[in-house]
Amino acid sequence: MTYKHLTTRELTLIANFWHQGTKAYQAAKLLKRSQETIYRVYRFLDSGKTIAQYLKAYQRNKQRCGRKQAQLAKDEISYINEQVKAGWTPDTIIGRAERTISCSMRTLYRMFARGQYNFAVQQLPMKGKRHPNGYVERRGKAGHLGRSIYQRYHDFPHYQHEFGHFEADTVQGKAHRGAVMTLVERQSKVMIVLNVHRKTDEAVNYHLDKWLSKMPRHFVKSITFDNGKEFAGWREIANKHDLHTYFVGGWSAQSTRPE
Repeated sequence: MTYKHLTTRELTLIANFWHQGTKAYQAAKLLKRSQETIYRVYRFLDSGKTIAQYLKAYQRNKQRCGRKQAQLAKDEISYINEQVKAGWTPDTIIGRAERTISCSMRTLYRMFARGQYNFAVQQLPMKGKRHPNGYVERRGKAGHLGRSIYQRYHDFPHYQHEFGHFEADTVQGKAHRGAVMTLVERQSKVMIVLNVHRKTDEAVNYHLDKWLSKMPRHFVKSITFDNGKEFAGWREIANKHDLHTYFVGGWSAQSTRPE
């Protein structure tokens, strides 16, 4: 059972009950506390001390409650400092298990965060800069561009078994040199690769339009994109070639890869 510490308000009320001559068991009922808790305060006051003195001693003892912080030996501290200087992170130090460390990886990170043993997050490769919980990567995204993939099943009831529905993606070259666009036909799994050279909406539109112009009209019934900025010119393509376009939202678990 978890013990709930006495608050300053409760201690003030207990002191008032004591001064009024209220029995400890009655005070316990009124405060919904254990009788022993009330008796302990009453005995302290009976000894001639004040409630202020009890509160000071109570707070001092309270600091000793709970789990004690993990402690590291001097040789462990020296080892950790050496590895951090070599570019290691707490994950690596604990994960490599070259030697025993008297704490977990999470505890070691917390030691760096609170500056224990003169550790500092600025010493770490990422300098303590981590994404908070719930972070969503938005770089290169243009928000919700067009119709959701859920509309796709309304427009094409036989989408799962019908030929002509493509899913598009782009791949950036190493060091941002070059880019290709992939179009995968969902039913046959055939992949078309277009060398768009640059990951921009102008380059994507130009090469996609060039490829679609070679296809029979309505050969491509729909294309599903993600919300990358390179697909921002979708409306021009959709109108010119009379095809449906859909977008996978950042909130959707589905990707543009074929199922």
